[in-house]
Amino acid sequence: MAESESAPRPRSTLERIGYVMFLSRWIQAPLYLGLIVAQVVYVWRFMVELAHLVELGFGGNPPETTIMLIVLGLVDVVMVSNLLIMVIIGGYETFVSRLRIDGHPDQPEWLSHVNANVLKVKLAMAIIGISGVHLLQIFINAARPAITDRELVWKTLIHLTFVVSALALAVMDRIMAGGRHVQQAHRDQQPGGVAQERVAAA
Repeated sequence: MAESESAPRPRSTLERIGYVMFLSRWIQAPLYLGLIVAQVVYVWRFMVELAHLVELGFGGNPPETTIMLIVLGLVDVVMVSNLLIMVIIGGYETFVSRLRIDGHPDQPEWLSHVNANVLKVKLAMAIIGISGVHLLQIFINAARPAITDRELVWKTLIHLTFVVSALALAVMDRIMAGGRHVQQAHRDQQPGGVAQERVAAA
């Protein structure tokens, strides 16, 4: 009798479907592995640009604007690489599986409280930084005939659009976080109230 009661209950069809749907999250794993390959490509691109900078800096007398544009290109590659890291680590942690690196000395501080909303805000901020670097490159090249006033205006408007979008995401995340804190505080108060009633009844 005890053995029959302890036997596992067979899963229903809906439970099997739900389990399969839950397992489907692993389909995203190759996407994050592909982004690691993209990260390697960006490292190679950085090294090529760095070698070009060293060659120009020590082997010739290039204009200062040329050196500045190459350095900004290197900064751009680093910022895109940082964006990839956030997507790879944060996205995998949020949508696929836990990384199980708690206590690791190199664990990013933001990873302990990452969720879909936090990840969106951080990605938006990274995109603003990348857009700002591109805009600075355009401003440095503004004196060249290839850069038109129309292009300058549109690039500036696009950058401002990114800024406004990031601010909107941050405000929405703050509002949602406030709502979650209120709900959590309400839940925390309920058991205490019940316990106090029991003590009073005793």
